[in-house]
Amino acid sequence: MSDSLPAQAPAAPLLSEPTPKRLRGTALWLIRHAEVEVRYQRIFGGRIDMDLSPRGHRQAQALAAYLRHTQWDALYASPMRRVRQTLDPLLANGAPRPELVPDFREVDFGDWTGLSWEEVEARYGVSAFRWLDELERDGIPNAESGARFQARLEPPLRALLQRHQGGVAAIACHGGVIRAILSILFGWPLPQLAAVEIDYASVTRVILEEQKACAELLNFTPWRDLPSQ
Repeated sequence: MSDSLPAQAPAAPLLSEPTPKRLRGTALWLIRHAEVEVRYQRIFGGRIDMDLSPRGHRQAQALAAYLRHTQWDALYASPMRRVRQTLDPLLANGAPRPELVPDFREVDFGDWTGLSWEEVEARYGVSAFRWLDELERDGIPNAESGARFQARLEPPLRALLQRHQGGVAAIACHGGVIRAILSILFGWPLPQLAAVEIDYASVTRVILEEQKACAELLNFTPWRDLPSQ
């Protein structure tokens, strides 16, 4: 698969234009930051305030091109640098100024912070792919448990959904945060979200109605999923 990124989103393909503002339910867009600098890839970064890689900046440009006609009532964001750098091209395209929400920062990995996937397995005898299970059982030394993580996220999430009921809001944040939000909205155990990939610079859209939540778009990555012109 090519790593090349389109200079801008194509004008014609079916998925090149995001769905306009919905008249039913509340639309919530969940946007993950773009690729981080190389030294933090395959690392449990969590609270480390890292920058985007050069490729990540290109992913952010492709994301902004894809979202250029999308209208949100409000945009909320983690205050971490990798998220703010991802949003810069969107803001240049006219997206609303984000409200930074400290509770939307990434999970604290405790003693795993800064360790590679291989180092975690060597030191703790745990596969890095089981990190959500370890959070859920409070098995990572000095880390947030899954329960504390979700308890941190749920109040600001519920508040913004109430504030924008019937409208369209967006949250720019992190892979762990998006999985935890989906767990809250759908009532799924957090470890089950390991089966859901949340890639760099991806977009997920959830529609919330009185009796149900429905994922209309999941892990869509404009930089990869849209054909080059």
